[in-house]
Amino acid sequence: MSLLEVTSLDVLYGDFQALFDVSLSLPENSSLALVGANGAGKTTLLRTIAGAMTPARGRVVFDGADLKNSPPHHRVREGIALVPEGRRLFPSLTAEENILVGAVRARPSAWRLPQIYEVFPLIARCRNRRAALLSGGEQQAVAIARALASGPRLLLLDEISLGLAPAIVDGLYDTLASLREAGTAMILVEQDLDRALAACPSVVCLLEGRVVLSAPSEGIARDDVVAAYFGTAS
Repeated sequence: MSLLEVTSLDVLYGDFQALFDVSLSLPENSSLALVGANGAGKTTLLRTIAGAMTPARGRVVFDGADLKNSPPHHRVREGIALVPEGRRLFPSLTAEENILVGAVRARPSAWRLPQIYEVFPLIARCRNRRAALLSGGEQQAVAIARALASGPRLLLLDEISLGLAPAIVDGLYDTLASLREAGTAMILVEQDLDRALAACPSVVCLLEGRVVLSAPSEGIARDDVVAAYFGTAS
């Protein structure tokens, strides 16, 4: 049985429909790259899985349970954590205080601060600085650590490399690799196709709110992903 099953999702913002009949499946301890141009519906899909958006039609099933009536904080307790685009830290709180916010609804298997600092030595060095004074890379590491503090079984990562230097991104992806090895499932939204395909064993491409490609990453031609991305596939 898959850890996550998304079936026939339609999601609307008022009269505007953002997702059309979207379905995907994610096995336990696996990861999936979610790609597509700006406005394709990637963030909307992550927000719907996390419970911040309510679908007009379709189902989100997590570990066999239908999440239809489950609010976001209950989904955190079930093991779903979102790392949002733009980090969304509390600027007046320290790095450590931001991480502890994520532990408010923590599961028993949640990551503790010593474990987080071991994985993110970057944060250990700046844990007492206010988030507003952190670099972009430090802020992104704190945003991921805040999600880990809840003890997620599924980590939803929205554009974690956006605006960061390549060396910082390399470090973040090394950390994600260690999280996957520890058994955390992930859905990764990433604009860098090469990095996304290398990081995840499967890829789903959205175009104007619809799934236009769903395939294993290994063996798929990059040109096929690009064609789906821009809507030029035959």
